[in-house]
Order: sequence, then structure tokens, then C-alpha cells
Amino acid sequence: MSDAPTPPHGLHGAHGPLPAGHDDDGPDSDAPDILLSDPDLSGLELEQVLGALRASRLSQGPLVQQFESAFAARLGRRHAVATSSGTLGAWLALRALGIGPGDEVIASTHAWHQVAHAIALAGATPVFADIDYWSGCLDARAAAQHVGPRTRAILAGNTNGHPADWPALRELATAHGLALVEDSSEAIGSRLYGRPVGSFGDLSVFDFSQPGALCCGEGGMVLTDDDRLAAALRQGRLHGLRDRRSVSIGQHVPLQAPLSELAAALGLAQLQRLDDLLARRKQVEVAYAREMQSFEGIKPPYIGDGVDEIHWMVYVVHLGKRFTRSARNQIVDDLLTHGIEAAPYSQPLHEQYHYRRLGHRRGHLPQAERIADRALALPFHAHLGADEVRFVVQSLKEASVNIGAGVPIY
Repeated sequence: MSDAPTPPHGLHGAHGPLPAGHDDDGPDSDAPDILLSDPDLSGLELEQVLGALRASRLSQGPLVQQFESAFAARLGRRHAVATSSGTLGAWLALRALGIGPGDEVIASTHAWHQVAHAIALAGATPVFADIDYWSGCLDARAAAQHVGPRTRAILAGNTNGHPADWPALRELATAHGLALVEDSSEAIGSRLYGRPVGSFGDLSVFDFSQPGALCCGEGGMVLTDDDRLAAALRQGRLHGLRDRRSVSIGQHVPLQAPLSELAAALGLAQLQRLDDLLARRKQVEVAYAREMQSFEGIKPPYIGDGVDEIHWMVYVVHLGKRFTRSARNQIVDDLLTHGIEAAPYSQPLHEQYHYRRLGHRRGHLPQAERIADRALALPFHAHLGADEVRFVVQSLKEASVNIGAGVPIY
């Protein structure tokens, strides 16, 4: 294309420009120049990890406990239990609630799917409800239509950083005697009615894998104010050294899902830098918002009532109504030819093979499908500069006009 955007000068690597004249013909030469996500690490993380490597324990050590205490304090919760992933954290949460085969859990189909998978892993049946079109979060009114005699809990998330309507979800849960599990994997730092996400659920789950702002590589955390639930979480996570001499050791079968000392060291450093991490990402968000004004009729990101602060996990763009899922996928491919890694933002859970076997079909949850067909995630991390953001948006604009026959995104 003769009018293709010109890449920013020197843009060749995920962490900065490569030396002039450098010919990157190594094993990653086909990798995109602008990555979808790129962890924000510093010398502090390196120092913490080296310290952990020099210690006498790489598992079940003091750093995990320090990370748990610091994270609980940050979120204002009584207990925090670190796990090897958000998925296993949610599984432990459901086990702590006594949820298993024969039970149903209402969840959003438009969610951080790794956490929602915990329902199936626990042996319970996920019952998917539709979302609020604007926030992307589970709609309490839609969820209410699915409450039945076997319903035990609601698992709702703060989708891509936007807080869910927790007062309405809490009212629904209380009215039917249900547990409320909060998935905050996509939203660390966001606030609703003066409270941080992660403070609304009976149990709240975080995941620390990419592309989250706080990244340990892999890992998770479950928060609660309930002493009994916290004890059940720890018993279900693993047998500790002190348990080996207990006569009741066979009473509980743990998942062996602890966080390692190395991941905890990363987590502690990232938590210490969290305000700075979020501020750096916010600068990239502002750059995107400025460049997106070049699109006619661009729809600004939605901010719901009571939302004090949003920190997006990825930068999501919604294409116009005339775009199809196929056209959106073509745009993703076209961006890759420009060295830009993008991705379809969502594949609704009810359309995935495992859950289709439960009787879910396309057309059941139209709002989630409407978003999923036309949403794409653009590169979003602190290493992006203004020139990179401008190049991404220019490339997206060109691709959307060519593939959409001149129809702008909205």
C-alpha cells in the first residue's frame, strides 16, 4: 500500500530501539515489533529475585507470606492467600465455599476465562448470563433470571478494568443467599465508590500473569475477610511443613497450588512500584485517547456511575456495526503485517467447545456476542512511546478503512 504508515525511526525491539544497522535475524526475527504486552520491570525486581535465589528456600518461604500481608493491606482485606494462578485461586475459593458437583455458579460469558474455568474444574455447572453492553461486566438483572434451586454463587469480574455494579450484585446475592466471588484479574488499581476492586466479594481473586499491570509471570491471590474461608483456602492450597506430623493430614486433599518464592519476590517489587506502574500505563492510555480523535465519531471509553478510577488491562477498540467478526480478524492480521501485535479481545465462553456441550449456543447472549465480534485489543504497556502509539493508530485507521470499505470505527 503506497500510503502505509511509516514505522517510528529505530522501532525494532520490545524494550527499545536496536543499535543502528543491527540486522535482527535471530530466532525472534519474525516477532512483532510492537508487542501486545510487555512487563514493566526494573532493577528492584532483579534485586528481589536475586535475593530470593540466594536464600535457602525457593518454596514455602517468607517472601510469600510478606507478599500476602502487603497485598491484603493494600486492598484493605483481612486475609490474602497466594496461589500459583488465578484459576487455581478461584478453584480454591469455590472449594472453600463447599461448591462442587450438582451446584451451579452464575458467571459472565465475557470474562477472564482462566478464572471462570475454575467453575468447571470444581465440578460445578457454569450458568452464563449476559453483560451490560457499556461496561462489559455481568449484568445483575440478567444474572437474576438464571438463579435457580441449585445456584450457590455468583462469579463476576471487573471486565478489562471497569468495575462491575457491585451494589446490585451484592443485593442479588444477599436476596438469594448466594456467595459473591469477585474476579479482579483485569482491574488492579481500579476503584468504585471510593473502594478498590478486590474489596467487594466474599472472596476476591487476582491473577498476576500477562498482560496484567502487576505481573509475576504466573501467580494469583485470593482475598477474604472471613477467617473460616481463609483457613479453608490455606488447607486446600497445600500441606505445609508443619502438617507433616499431624494425625489429621489426610483429612484434606490439597491442590498443591502454592506461589513460589521467586514469583513472590517479583510480586513484592511490583506491588511496591504499583502506583508508578499504573501511572506509566495511564500515560499510554492518554496517548491513545489523543490519537483516537482522528477517527470520525469515535466512541470514548465508557466510565459508569460511581467509578472513581479505571486502569485498563489492555486497550480495547470496538469496531462499527458494519464490521463482522471476519473483518475484525482481518484487521488483526493486517496490523501484524505492520509489525503490530493485536488480538481479538474476547471469545465468549458460551461459544467455546467445552461449554457448547452443556447446551449453550450462539444467540443466547446477544450483548456479549455483539462486543466479542467487533472488539480488538491493541498493544498496551508502559514501554510504548507517543510515536509507537501514533503508528499503531494510523495503521489501525488504514486497515479499518480498507477492510471496512471506508466505514470508520465508532
